[in-house]
Amino acid sequence: MSKINELFNSKISAINVGIEFFKDDMLKQHASAAHLEWKPPGGGKPELIKALDKLENVDISAKIEAANKVAVERILQSQPVLIGFDQAINVVPGMTKTTILHAGPPITWDRMCGGMKGAVTGAIVFEGLAKNVEEAAEVAASGQITFSPCHEHNCVGSMAGVTSASMFMHVVENKTYGNIAYTNLSEQMSKILRMGANDESVIARLNWMRDVLGPMLRDAMKLSNGIDLRLMLAQALHMGDECHNRNNAGTSLLIQALTPYILETNYTTEQKREVFDFVASSDYFSGPTWMAMCKCALDAAHGIENSTIVTTMARNGVEFGIRVSGMAGNTWFTGPAQKVVGPMFAGYKPEDSGLDIGDSAITETYGIGGFAMAAAPAIVALVGGTVEEALGFSTKMKEITTAENPNVTIPLLNFSGVPTGIDIRSVVQTGIMPVINTAIAHKDAGIGMIGAGITYPPVDCFEKALLTLSEEIK
Repeated sequence: MSKINELFNSKISAINVGIEFFKDDMLKQHASAAHLEWKPPGGGKPELIKALDKLENVDISAKIEAANKVAVERILQSQPVLIGFDQAINVVPGMTKTTILHAGPPITWDRMCGGMKGAVTGAIVFEGLAKNVEEAAEVAASGQITFSPCHEHNCVGSMAGVTSASMFMHVVENKTYGNIAYTNLSEQMSKILRMGANDESVIARLNWMRDVLGPMLRDAMKLSNGIDLRLMLAQALHMGDECHNRNNAGTSLLIQALTPYILETNYTTEQKREVFDFVASSDYFSGPTWMAMCKCALDAAHGIENSTIVTTMARNGVEFGIRVSGMAGNTWFTGPAQKVVGPMFAGYKPEDSGLDIGDSAITETYGIGGFAMAAAPAIVALVGGTVEEALGFSTKMKEITTAENPNVTIPLLNFSGVPTGIDIRSVVQTGIMPVINTAIAHKDAGIGMIGAGITYPPVDCFEKALLTLSEEIK
């Protein structure tokens, strides 16, 4: 009894597990309390616990660890280099004059969200397949257009991701493993095709990009020996970017590398001035470049038997999809696209927002973007939150990844590498979802970007992937 009395007469330091308001009640009574954030494995679902138990079997776990080591090593050892620019019809596998690629997992015209439909109809007009967006909607619904995910053509596309035959693409080669990835050029401004806008100003800009910007970049790169994007990415993070939504440094570095070759091309001084003014109009010019770089590295890690490493996270505005290294080919695991929470542009409300959309989460899949927000505390001015939360995101993501990338480091975290190699087992085990920072497009076609913020994948896609791999891995 004396020990019990001693306990109750001493200052309590409690660890609270479960409902957090118990901790708050203890603090109100001047007790010391810390909250342990804990969830039952697999959300307590029996089928997921059974699958996790199976994957923890000594022999199976050894196979997975060996496969994951190979997959992550491929990500870390990849050296993506920008080697050129060209029109999609000339370089993208499977591209035809009536093919339109889109962001996220597969989706048909009738199921597309407003923003993607706006981008598709704009692209159809841009390609000369219809006179106006009304006619373009009829063409899109007629079966004349082949719709396919960017990711299934070695591509990525930000937001709606809509890519058509005449658009100019980055061409990025993995010098380590030989694979190539592509993405189209940044349109820069908020009222743009990738955000669902499609009026005459949007089409006019796309025409200029096809006729002036793209050819100039193509010809400039012919004078270059290539641009090492991994090295440039590392520099950009040390200069305050996270290289998904903050690209101030990356764009400066990229245009600095391109300028000598642009000046050597045979275009007029006026055309070169137009290009430089265009790049100066927005810091997002290098955003797609990093997407192609990440895609190039992650594709090298896809198709490793028994691996539980995520190689794709992508959204089409209706569904969120992931692909996992151990499932070769184009096996998608999907769940419902989520809301993006963050600051809105003046005049817009959260109910105006479309759901999460775009292939740009390839950056988080690699380990930058939301995973590297500690490198870019100024990003919170765009996506909301606090500097402390930005630092916390990068630290928390280490709990669901298998490595730190020594080639791309975060100064504020003592130069630790960005968290790399999302493991579906860790996601399901902990309940921690990958954090993504992203733009917000209007839910309706024709308007464009209306804000930016933070979002997370639905747990569904990770649970489906885990259950499938638990059956596949013997």
